[in-house]
Amino acid sequence: MTARIGVITFPGSLDDGDAQRAIRVAGAEPVALWHGSHDLEGVDALVLPGGFSYGDYLRAGAIAALSPIMSEVKDAAAQGMPILGICNGFQMLVEAHLLPGGLIRNAHQQFICRDQRLRVENAATAWTHGFEAGQEITIPLKNGDGGYICSAETLARIEGEGLVAFRYVGVNPNGSIDDIAGLTNERGNVVGLMPHPEHAVEPGFGPDTAAAMRSGVDGLTFFTSAIASLAAAAA
Repeated sequence: MTARIGVITFPGSLDDGDAQRAIRVAGAEPVALWHGSHDLEGVDALVLPGGFSYGDYLRAGAIAALSPIMSEVKDAAAQGMPILGICNGFQMLVEAHLLPGGLIRNAHQQFICRDQRLRVENAATAWTHGFEAGQEITIPLKNGDGGYICSAETLARIEGEGLVAFRYVGVNPNGSIDDIAGLTNERGNVVGLMPHPEHAVEPGFGPDTAAAMRSGVDGLTFFTSAIASLAAAAA
């Protein structure tokens, strides 16, 4: 049975269509969901996509975190549903307290867009188990408010408990503490990261590699990992 993965559109979302395409390329059925609804339409997993929800007013992701559908997202997270927050979606997850810490303006106060090397720190989540711990991947990054912050106590906890999912390699593009690029919750079903895996799922459209220009497809593993997790849970 084909997995159904919902992609929630908020006012100002701009990568929802890309996320739906990535899900389709990975072999699942994308389901478009609306932020003002309380119906997850029976999906098996969720993606909160990138963009500038509500114009990034107040704080990036803060208003979207109060959208009606986020009540259902929180319930689904508590029940173990795989949930991926990408860029603005990561900001929503921290604002909704589904992941710890916060995200602030980039240290250099400028929007950045680049192909970013990452190291996989936690390969035991619903979205990362297709990788190996320590593996380096390249994923496009584009953000203005991507600086990860947290208290010293929270940092000690997430480092000690292995909740850092990804770290920036080579360049820390936004001043994130400890080079943190993405996190997971304790259960491993909720993952958030600033880079955009949905932009690296098809040859010809991803980052450059040694093999060919724009041939990078490291982002596809996020989605195939989730699909495999759902299949294993259903078996």
